[in-house]
Amino acid sequence: MVKMAANGEKQQGHRAGIYKQKNKGHKHGKHRTKGEIERENKGRVSVTALTKKQRKEQKKMDRRHKANQLRRNKKDMVLTEKRRLGSRDGPPHLVAVLSLHAAVDAAVVTKLLRGEGAGGVVHQERCISGISDSFGLILPRFKQRFTFLSQSTADMHSLLDVAKIADSLVFVLDSTEGWDTYGDHCLSCLFAQGLPSHALVCQGMSDLHVKKKVESRRALSKITEIRFPDTRLFPLDSEQDATLLLRHLGAQRQRKLGFRSRRSHLLAQHVTFTPNSPAEGTGGGPTGLGTLCVSGYVRGHPLRVDRLVHISGHGDFQLSQIDAPIDPLPLNLTAARPAKTGKGGDVDMMDGGEEEAPVRVLMKADPSCRESLQMEAEVDPMDGEQTWPTETELLEAEEARKNKRVMKVPKGTSDYQAAWIVDDDDEENGEGDEESSEDDDDNDDMLDEAMDGDDEEINSQDAGSEEEDDEEEEEEEICSTERTGADQRYDEHMDEAAEQEGLKRYREARANEMFPDEVDTPLDMAARIRYQRYRGLKSFRSSPWDPMENLPLNYSRIFQFQSFERTRHRVLAEAAAEEEGAMAGWYVTLHIIDVPISVMESVQAGRPLILVSLLPHEQKMSVMHLLVRRHPSNTEPIKSKEELVFHCGFRRFRAAPIFSQHTSADKHKMERFLRPDAPTVVSVYAPITFPPAGVLLYKQRDDGIQDLVATGSLLSCDPRRVVLKRIVLSGHPFKINRRSAVVRYMFFNRDDIMWFKPVELRTKWGRRGHIKEALGTHGHMKCVLDSQLRSQDTVLMNLYKRVFPRWTFDPYVPLPLPWVKNEAIVEMDDLDME
Repeated sequence: MVKMAANGEKQQGHRAGIYKQKNKGHKHGKHRTKGEIERENKGRVSVTALTKKQRKEQKKMDRRHKANQLRRNKKDMVLTEKRRLGSRDGPPHLVAVLSLHAAVDAAVVTKLLRGEGAGGVVHQERCISGISDSFGLILPRFKQRFTFLSQSTADMHSLLDVAKIADSLVFVLDSTEGWDTYGDHCLSCLFAQGLPSHALVCQGMSDLHVKKKVESRRALSKITEIRFPDTRLFPLDSEQDATLLLRHLGAQRQRKLGFRSRRSHLLAQHVTFTPNSPAEGTGGGPTGLGTLCVSGYVRGHPLRVDRLVHISGHGDFQLSQIDAPIDPLPLNLTAARPAKTGKGGDVDMMDGGEEEAPVRVLMKADPSCRESLQMEAEVDPMDGEQTWPTETELLEAEEARKNKRVMKVPKGTSDYQAAWIVDDDDEENGEGDEESSEDDDDNDDMLDEAMDGDDEEINSQDAGSEEEDDEEEEEEEICSTERTGADQRYDEHMDEAAEQEGLKRYREARANEMFPDEVDTPLDMAARIRYQRYRGLKSFRSSPWDPMENLPLNYSRIFQFQSFERTRHRVLAEAAAEEEGAMAGWYVTLHIIDVPISVMESVQAGRPLILVSLLPHEQKMSVMHLLVRRHPSNTEPIKSKEELVFHCGFRRFRAAPIFSQHTSADKHKMERFLRPDAPTVVSVYAPITFPPAGVLLYKQRDDGIQDLVATGSLLSCDPRRVVLKRIVLSGHPFKINRRSAVVRYMFFNRDDIMWFKPVELRTKWGRRGHIKEALGTHGHMKCVLDSQLRSQDTVLMNLYKRVFPRWTFDPYVPLPLPWVKNEAIVEMDDLDME
């Protein structure tokens, strides 16, 4: 740099040397200050969703205002939904009255509620098809309308169906005991399915003395707080008490059930059936199909005509059109006249006497847009075939041609004839292939037969001992003649076959509990053939297992999602934003096509008819997984692949599931029995259902009674979930050295030892090792372990194979018989005690 001096001469500028001090720049944390952000934004606010970094930069006051707005909007939405229920714009408040004790009658409660002193106006008698004790009630004082029905608890299917769709439940209790044993069983089922808003009612309090009334109410509250800790107990002995109960039902907080709040549903109030003409299909008659017209109030979400509807207990069907008749229960009493009661509990809506009320068609289904009833995928048997070999297969064929097999053939035999000559080795391989093609059920049956063989030996020993003691038995028979009549009466209702089956099942469950998954190596068959479907795993947690390997043929009939959770979120979001179709609160008539006449027979028999609109894909079959816990009331062992009755959401069906552990790994160990102390995953072929949904599992006895065995919820839909069945082969140490031992009784020939040599061994005391070599030809083998083996220890080998559920899905569940006490129990008064 050159500078000019004062006298005009050029002067050389100063340049800093290498020792010039250089100060560090200010480190501002690599982020902008609040002032810089405000100057850059200039008051502008982004319309798009804020990122995580932008949310952090948002001011504290803005975040507080946003939280208040969200809270206020959510509160307003809940209040709006609550005020719609029972109002002019919403459906009537549906209340089901249930009796939980045999000594109380629910009809007395409904009689008080319909009384004039309660403040309501009964506008419709027998308003629900199939239920005689039902009526519509209008409260002009509260500007609300109710629909009451009295449901018997004897029919468990109808009870659960009504509880699925009711807005409130009124439980009628006994003033001293609360509920009996069967009432407690009904409560267990209702709690597992999902309990809506409810109220507790008891009668007979007014007849007691004042002091005894307080004591009785306190004792009853102590009983009810076990099941209902925060529920108020209402005495119902007068019309004034009925008015308080009606006010409480109309103002109480509504409990939201996930499986019904995301779907539109309907309780049939008027049902008619029109058989198809011969030109349309199968024709009428007892076995024919027809069009079912169902009238009722739409609840939940809007109902679309192109969606499928599910009738609980009968199946899935399509809609042809939706009509809008006159509301039979208007809040304004001058809007329509009271409805006329028809036969069988059906209601014919009339306006003005003889002429039918005008019906307006809301929408008709478009066949091109209507969802299909296809449940299973189309199976193409040639889908796995290929028309041209790949390069790899051509190379393998070329190598096989070079490595020709040398064999002795008769003179003059051609190459084509020689290819059909089978050697001894080929025969053995062929037997192995035939054995490997057997189903998993055959292998399980063989294991069961082996266990049955042990039981038969025990029984034969018992029979031998009985023959030796014939004389003693004769003496005992002579001495017990006095009690012969009582014993015969006790044994009249006892099923000996069922007793033997129960004993066998109990022994299997006990053996599996004491020796988990342990099996005996067969003596009459080679272990490498018997267990050829099994394989060893170095680590159950980390060893790979291809989920698409060796899939059964039934997997070609089901549907699979690339991402079930993503599809679930999308479907539920679209259903929540649905604004087309019949809106919630409208009174509509649905025309359901191709419905069997058995549906109408069920309505005429006095059972309620429940309809629900299915979400997309919910009619298709897949592998569903349910997370359940064994119910405390069930003590009998429940075996895997045993037929059970399922109540999953609005559906009920029969199927034979498999049980597995509930873990977060990619492989899950199969459970042979339903465990009482841990949650269990139940896998079954069933129609797709999007969670959340409650699940109930029943087991049907031979006499038709269904027992509750497990309760839980819907877990997921995943055909790729790997469930592995484990078997454990055990051996006994014969000679023990420092780190090696001679083990016997695990195998019984040399070939089996060499076949399973790569599989790792373990012991019950935590030792690990492997097979080194076979000793002799009778199954002795030398094993090397990580430390010295104890003489009382047992050497084990774990083998695994993948298992799948059985295709036993049956959508038709028989009606259960009423739940009664065991008739085989004989009272002491009936016995001859002389």
